[in-house]
Amino acid sequence: MWLTLLYSCLGGALLYALYRWVIPAAAQHHAGLALFWHDVVVERMLDTLTQSTRPQRMLAAVQKNATRGDPRSVVKAIDQFCRQKEWAMNVGDEKGCILDSVVSEVNPATVLELGTYCGYSTVRIASLLPPHAKLITLEFNPDNAVIARQVIAWAGLEDKIQLVEGASGDWIPKMKEEFGVKTFDLVFLDHWKDRYLPDTKLMEECGLLRKGSILLADNVICPGTPDYLEYVRNSPRYKSQYFKSHLEYTKVEDGLEKSVFLG
Repeated sequence: MWLTLLYSCLGGALLYALYRWVIPAAAQHHAGLALFWHDVVVERMLDTLTQSTRPQRMLAAVQKNATRGDPRSVVKAIDQFCRQKEWAMNVGDEKGCILDSVVSEVNPATVLELGTYCGYSTVRIASLLPPHAKLITLEFNPDNAVIARQVIAWAGLEDKIQLVEGASGDWIPKMKEEFGVKTFDLVFLDHWKDRYLPDTKLMEECGLLRKGSILLADNVICPGTPDYLEYVRNSPRYKSQYFKSHLEYTKVEDGLEKSVFLG
């Protein structure tokens, strides 16, 4: 009996150590393990245990720890949640600084974000925009959109942001008609990776890019967008630059690709 109890305790301790330290440490350096562990194993387990979703838990962290009306405190609260509590695929703090620098450099009047998720990068971008600038962000998942609207409102940026629900392939051709946008100064791509290239070509076809428009694409190494990278790096219509960084909240290599549309 005592041996059985001892073995049970040791087994439980081993499982806890694997969950709490060993696998997360390994996932810090391995792309496939990081995505599988955080986005499949841990997320599903916590969803079941808490009867909530990761976006809902992230929103709760914002409401608990961020100051209402302070965008940077919202960003900080999400970063702390993702580093200390539960990983999530935001652009993250490290690549977020690169995003900030590009937004500040471009100083755009019109911005399109493809992939809102919970509004983290949306808040980062909108907080740096000049007065009267327009940010349109597209989110395919309606549940994510519900959370993102609350995060954006908590940051006090709802007047700067138009959140649109639906597929990028459906909305891009309607941008000019629905929102009165002629072209975008900056486009941030952070949605389904297999949509980067077709949506870029669709924006070209719809005349939404002008000479000098900037495309900034996240996760071009992990999970990766090889067809998109081949296109923007070899097309005479773009001048492209890679910013090496890491997959959000890990040590896995990832980066952002900044591509200037040459017309």
